[in-house]
Amino acid sequence: MAHSLHPISTKREFRTTMANHVSALKRVRQTEKRTAVNRANKSRVRGSLRALREAIQKGDAKAANAQYRATVSALDKSVQKGVLHANTASRYKSRLNARLKALTTKSAA
Repeated sequence: MAHSLHPISTKREFRTTMANHVSALKRVRQTEKRTAVNRANKSRVRGSLRALREAIQKGDAKAANAQYRATVSALDKSVQKGVLHANTASRYKSRLNARLKALTTKSAA
C-alpha cells in the first residue's frame, strides 16, 4: 500500500502520512514543530561541546574556561527542555571539567 504524498511547507518538500482525522493531522503538525525545536536545541548543545573541545585542544585555558561556562549553561538548559537526560548532562560536565582542570594545572605548572 503506497503512502500519499502531501506538500506541506517550504521547510520540507513532501511528507508521507496516513492521517485522515483532524486530530491526527494536528498531532503530525505538533510533532514536526517539536522535532524542529528539539533538533535546534540538540544542535546548540553539540556546537557548544565542539567549541569547548577545540578550545581545550588548543591549550588556551582562559578561552576554555569561558567556553566551559557557556557549555554548562547550554547543557543545563537542554536538561530543562527535555533534550538531554540529567545524568547524561552531568556526565558530560564531569568529564569536561576533568579535562579543563588537567589543562589548567598543566598550563600553571
